[in-house]
Amino acid sequence: MNRPLLGCIADDFTGATDLANTLVRNGMRTVQTIGVPASAVEADAIVVALKSRTIPASNAVAQSLDALRWLREQGCRQFV
Repeated sequence: MNRPLLGCIADDFTGATDLANTLVRNGMRTVQTIGVPASAVEADAIVVALKSRTIPASNAVAQSLDALRWLREQGCRQFV
């Protein structure tokens, strides 16, 4: 399995979709997830969509750090 280059964390589904669309249009094999997935995915870029914009800051930070941890475990080397 190839390791993804780019790991992205979005604070809502719409922003994640916009980013994933841009990556695909520029030639990257991209997977968008809703939340942190339970299993590995194979792609050049992974976009994790969170619902963190409207929740308390401490919860948003915790969700984002969980997503970052998972993206690192997948082998992502660059992050947005």
